[in-house]
Amino acid sequence: MASFEDFKLNKQIQNAIAEAGYTVPTEIQQKAITPILAGQDIMGIAQTGTGKTAAFVLPMLMKLSYAQGHDPRALILSPTRELAMQIEEHIRLFSTYLDLRTVLLYGGLGPKTQKEQLAKGCDIIVATPGRFLDLYLEGEINVKSLKFLVLDEADKMMDMGFIGKIHRILEIVPRKRQNLLFSATMSELVRKIAGDFLAFPTVIEVTEQATPAQTVTQTLYHVPNLRTKINLLQHFFKDDESFSRVIVFCKTKSVADNVYSFLERKYGADDVRVIHANKGQNTRINSINAFKEGNVRILVATDVAARGLDVTQVSHVINFDVPIVIEDYVHRIGRTGRAFQTGDAITFCNPAEEYFVKKIEKLIRQSIPVVELPADVFIEKTPFDEKQAIAREIDNQKKKDNPDFKGAFHDKKYAPKPNTSKKATRGKGKPAKKTTGKPSKKR
Repeated sequence: MASFEDFKLNKQIQNAIAEAGYTVPTEIQQKAITPILAGQDIMGIAQTGTGKTAAFVLPMLMKLSYAQGHDPRALILSPTRELAMQIEEHIRLFSTYLDLRTVLLYGGLGPKTQKEQLAKGCDIIVATPGRFLDLYLEGEINVKSLKFLVLDEADKMMDMGFIGKIHRILEIVPRKRQNLLFSATMSELVRKIAGDFLAFPTVIEVTEQATPAQTVTQTLYHVPNLRTKINLLQHFFKDDESFSRVIVFCKTKSVADNVYSFLERKYGADDVRVIHANKGQNTRINSINAFKEGNVRILVATDVAARGLDVTQVSHVINFDVPIVIEDYVHRIGRTGRAFQTGDAITFCNPAEEYFVKKIEKLIRQSIPVVELPADVFIEKTPFDEKQAIAREIDNQKKKDNPDFKGAFHDKKYAPKPNTSKKATRGKGKPAKKTTGKPSKKR
């Protein structure tokens, strides 16, 4: 397939693909889209970052086409909140001209808003297994109309212990449905779930190797917290001659908005734009065009919104966050050093992100040179909540690599110290006498 037009997708989807900057299908898209459109079950073996999300989202949107009824017709299960958010962003991007309704379900926050969204009706649910089951068991979701079931990153789901929840979900969804399973590796557990899940699947295997361009100079800065990352960003942008056209990548829409707000206050609205899936299509197009034409110096972006972005003479790519989907690192830094020109890719890394840096270095088969923070960059004290979040994330990473790890972090570690006032002590430096609760004997 030379172009997306060869798949005979409807005009609305083709327009969205073109406006998102996608031109040539990747290998997994070439191999998967046609059999999915034909209704076949698929087992796709492909790394994240090879275009596999678009490979199942595009034909799914084509088959759903328009809003219909109250209950969901497609369920996409993801192992993590972050990946679920990226999938939902892909759906938003490609369904710009469709009236399909998507609801994103994940834990870590109260379910009230999610329940309200479900009550309005939806066509597609993107969810983590635990939150989906919780809301189903509470009677918030009716699965009778489901026609598509997608398991994305099945190997990661198995590693995280979701096999029981997946089996429970398979028991409650309709038997007559189309199933799509994607995994980076084919472990025994993945084979088992595939056997329970898929009916005579078409097996598609893609082994694309991600390698950064030789024209890109990579550097890494260890930065303790968000505020210091902002200070480092500000340090670089003082040099407007060298940092003439810069893309700042953020892992979530909320972080992108926060970075944009800071840069807008600092440098003015004429010098910076932000693009992510919550921005309207016209806003995204206008922002990209302004950046391409050199009218805007800084473009803040999420990974999905910038996929397919083709701009020459980008002087720097700054990874404000280390991408959680590690293959996105190569896509990000590939936005500079194009057309035989050189470019710089700078990555900010907090303690919790070092885990992903190691995985990126293994993927690209090279170490990223570490540079000390400039002397004039003020190192902020890490706020209490951020310190807790980093510690929890590091524990979660250790648990992923070692299921027997019990966790070094617990809430007591950062809990307020017990009261040590005079009322709480007896004597100066002397411990209080133990009491047994028994009545004393009268003499």
